[in-house]
Order: sequence, then structure tokens, then C-alpha cells
Amino acid sequence: MLLDIQNLTTRFATPEGEVFAVNDVSLQVEAGQCLGVVGESGSGKTQVFMSMMGLLAKNGRAEGTVNFNGRQILGLEAAELNRLRGVEFSMIFQDPMTSLNPYLRISKQMTEVLVEHRGITERDAAAKSIDMLKLVGIPEAEKRFRMYPHEFSGGMRQRAMIAMALICEPKLLIADEPTTALDVTVQAQILELIAGLGRKLNMATVLITHDLGVIAGLSDRVTVMYGGRVVEEASVTDVFHNPQHPYTRGLLESMPRLDTRSDQALHAIPGQPPDLQALPAGCSFAPRCFHAFDRCRQEIPRLRAIGGNRVKACHLEAMV
Repeated sequence: MLLDIQNLTTRFATPEGEVFAVNDVSLQVEAGQCLGVVGESGSGKTQVFMSMMGLLAKNGRAEGTVNFNGRQILGLEAAELNRLRGVEFSMIFQDPMTSLNPYLRISKQMTEVLVEHRGITERDAAAKSIDMLKLVGIPEAEKRFRMYPHEFSGGMRQRAMIAMALICEPKLLIADEPTTALDVTVQAQILELIAGLGRKLNMATVLITHDLGVIAGLSDRVTVMYGGRVVEEASVTDVFHNPQHPYTRGLLESMPRLDTRSDQALHAIPGQPPDLQALPAGCSFAPRCFHAFDRCRQEIPRLRAIGGNRVKACHLEAMV
């Protein structure tokens, strides 16, 4: 197992009280696998991996275990994590313009990680960087290599971010909403690029998104999060054809699908996501769930196996 996260809990201290961002989350990713992590904004999906990488804000603290390639990495010193970040695992952030340094040329931002972590010369680092820019589909790579981020279009900046994330050929790539704010054509190109590189490099990929269409096209397995917890995990086929948690079903019924009748109505999930500073006593989804009963409002459902290599956190025996 490449990545094994067990009982991860992440809290943020604020003047208004503690924010329960991640609540006892466990998930696993195998080498070469693509895991989709889906949920509404505020579900905790990004904070799981920010915790793993040691990138929490100063008011955040994480507890639990995170084993990467057989090594416990949660709580490592910053200097030790810096030797792993970008080399063993990398992350593509939502907004490349805030992740790329606007004052440094792309050349500097790409070569420094190779010089620092791989110990190669500037010349060799430049050649490898240009090759990577070509690999991610950036035209005139030699010319663009020496440009600043603001001289790139949105799609090109995202491709440059992917190139930087892959420059050291990491074992795990974490892509956080990698197609946000891109037009549909560029979205498809970026997603196909990530999938192709994963196959070519036998690289594990975690795809964090709220877009179930993206999940359907790329992922092998799907983890559904709500209120900082995992509520369902299964193969992508099982999730789309037989969801077993009311929240998963609600997400699917709120999006148009090509495999259903064109006149079939879409259904919004009622209500609002939970307040992470004051989570309800029982299931966090109970206030929005049509199937909720007394036990749901009193007892947090545990994540349990339901057969077929899938799990869910719901007091209902089965969805029909």
C-alpha cells in the first residue's frame, strides 16, 4: 500500500471556537491507482491531504497516522517533509496563479527542485524541465521555459503546474480541483494528461473534486466525504450505478447524466452543509436526509463494510 491514512483528525483553533475539519478519516491508495475524493465545499477533502503534506495553517493540528510507502510521515519536521514534498509526492493546487511565484521565471521554479533534490547540474535540470513542458503539451517549450507565469494563459499555467509537480517523477500526485476556472476543452485536455501520465509513470493519483463527471472519467475508486467524514467508498462503477449512502445518491441526482432520460428531473439536496464548529450529535447529514430516523439524530454512524469491497457510514441497512 503506497498511502495508508488511518483515523486522521484535523482541528483548527479560531476565536469563535474549534473547527472540526477532518473527523476520523481513513483511506488508502495503491500504486498506479486513481482515487477520486468527492464532496461539497467544506467537506474536508482538501484538508485531509494538506494535513498529510504538513501544509496546515498555523492554527491547525492533525492527529492519527499517515503511512507513505511504509513510513509514518504525519508530524515530521518541516525540513524532513521538504525532502519528500515534490519528490515522493506532489500536489497540484486549485489556482496556479497563487501557487506559482510571479517574480520568478518558470525556468527557475522548475530547475531549483531538480538541483536541490536530485543533485544534477543547472544545464541538465533545464533540459529535463523543457522535456517535461513538452510532455504536458506546452508548445514552443524552449521559449516558454524562460517566461514568467503572467505570460501564460490559464490552461498553460495549469500545465506548467502539472509539469512542476511531476518533474521529480513522484510516486503520488494529488490534484486538487485541477480544472477549476478552465474552459471545457482545456479541462478535458488536462484530465486526459493526468490520466496518461499516471499510466506512463505507474503513479498513484488522488483527484479531489466536487465534479462527479471528472470522477467517472478517471477514477478507479471513489471516496465520498461529508462534514469532515468519509460516508461511502467503493469502486467508481458501484458508486454510480448503486450508491448506498443518501448523500452519494443526492449528489448523483443533482447532476445531469447521459445514461438517463433527457426529461428526468434533477433534484437539489435540501438545506446547507453542517457548521464544522457545531456538528450535530448524530449523523451530520441527518438534517438534510429524507431517510433519517431517531437513531440518525443521536448516534454517529460508524464506517462499516457492506460487501463487494465497499464501505459506508449510514444506519440504513441498504438503499433501494
